[in-house]
Order: sequence, then structure tokens, then C-alpha cells
Amino acid sequence: MARHHETSEAAPLDCLIIGGGPAGLLAAIYLARFRRRVCVVDAGASRAELIPQSNNVPGFAHGLSGTDLLARMSAQIADLQVRRVTSEVTHLTRSQNGFHAAWVGGETDARAVVLACGIVDHHPPFQEWRTAIADGLLRYCPVCDAYEAIGRRMGVIGPPAHAAGKALFLRGYSRDVTVLATEPADAEARSRLAAAGVEIVDAPNVQLNRRGRRLQASFNRGDIIEFDIVYPAMGAEVRSQLAVSLGAKHTKDGYLSVDDHQRTSVEGLYGIGDVVTDVHQISVAFGHAAVAACAIHNSLPRHLV
Repeated sequence: MARHHETSEAAPLDCLIIGGGPAGLLAAIYLARFRRRVCVVDAGASRAELIPQSNNVPGFAHGLSGTDLLARMSAQIADLQVRRVTSEVTHLTRSQNGFHAAWVGGETDARAVVLACGIVDHHPPFQEWRTAIADGLLRYCPVCDAYEAIGRRMGVIGPPAHAAGKALFLRGYSRDVTVLATEPADAEARSRLAAAGVEIVDAPNVQLNRRGRRLQASFNRGDIIEFDIVYPAMGAEVRSQLAVSLGAKHTKDGYLSVDDHQRTSVEGLYGIGDVVTDVHQISVAFGHAAVAACAIHNSLPRHLV
């Protein structure tokens, strides 16, 4: 679809959507169908693009890739004549009409803003991480795909504060789960993992390498373990900076605090998808988008025909 790089208009948008992943695109679909003037500004770095196959999207019994999902949704917003800009919003400020946003090549005013910027995962040291994700060897969401990994040999890499919970979840799918702890584990974490039959290995300088259809973890100057699948649990950067700069309330990890209508503490500013929750699920993003779009439509002046 054609993407536009022109911008500022005399009348403000009804809503500016920042982020073009599943959450942002569905919000645009809803608002366009409500006959609202909406624009999506997207930097083109949706986390969903990395999904080789999702089996949790309703109606797709044999799975759907992230790129296919985004392509289908992009076609929908094109049919609805939603304006889309390929850029990254660098400034968001309050204005007389609501908000003023600027990016390389343009700017606009909007009565409401939806932040659907998502997160950026922290990856383990591994040059081939993209191809390993595409081949299903490196995975980030056991809720999404542990079912397809039943009985496989799995490693979980990260500080125990992140890795322990993920490893315990995976024990429901495999008897062979090992935590490669990048930081020292406390006694409580070791006890919980041991009770569940999860091995924990101190691996502060772990490196990953690919060996055919397996991943090899090397650490402690010579120790090596091979896995069928590795799940990083190293945290993520939450892309909430634009909202935080406006004073929006957030958790210590950067997730935006929202109410039942996806409203942040800044009037007219909404948060949806991964930027507000650590339950990183497409279905959750869809629900957020629908709720926010309905709230935005109802908050704006009626438009009668």
C-alpha cells in the first residue's frame, strides 16, 4: 500500500495512532469505521513481524505468521483510506487542540492520541538471532508457542528474576528445562526451580551459537549445553517515552498505567498493547484496541449526517 509522508493539516485529526503493530492497526480500523479522521505513524519495527507462526489467533487453525497478519490488517486500513506515515514520532506535546506530534518529515495536531509503540526485547549475545527466530529455535513467548515445543529440550537465558517464572511455566510442557542464569540466583529461586525439576546453571557470560537445528550455549570458558529451543528472559525496553514525557503514570518497568477504557493519566492519551502490559499477546492487543477506539469515539463531538 502507498504510505504518505506529507502531514500537517489545518484541522486536527480526531486521533493519531503511534505504532503500526496489531494493536495500532486494529485501533485504526475501528476508528475509520466510526468515520473518524485518523492517521497511523509507524516506524516499521513491529515486534509482530518477527513471529514465524502464531497459533493463538482465533480462526487460523493452522497458524498465521506475523508478517501475514500485518499485511492483512494493512490492506484493511488501505481499503478504509486511513493515512499512514512511515516514520518515528520524536516529539509529542500538549496543544490547544489536544496534542501536537512531530516526526522526521512532518507533524500534525490531534484531539486524541493512541500509543501502540510496544516493546523491544533484549536479546542474548547471538549474531544469528533473527534467523534463529524465523526457524523456531529462539523463541520469546512460551504462552504463544510452548504447545508446539512439547517434549523438547529447552533452555531459558536471563537473570533468575525473569527466567525462573518462564522456566516453571515451560515445565508443564517438557521434563528437560534448564535455566542459564546470567546473574546469581537467590536461595528461594533455586528452591522453587529444584522442586519443579528445573536445572539451574550459573552462566554469567553465556554466548549462543547455531549448530544445525539446535542452539549451543557456551559459558564459563568451555562449558557447553545444546538445546532444541532457547527462550531468552532478559527483559525488554518499553516504548513509553512519549507518554512519560507528558507525565503519564507508569510502572517501574515503564509500562503505562491505564484505566478500564485504556486511558492514561494524561487526558486524551491512550495506551494499548504491549506498552501497557507484560501479557504480550495479540488477542490482548486486539481487546485493548477495540476498547480504546470505542472510548475515543464516544469522547469526541458527535458527527451527524
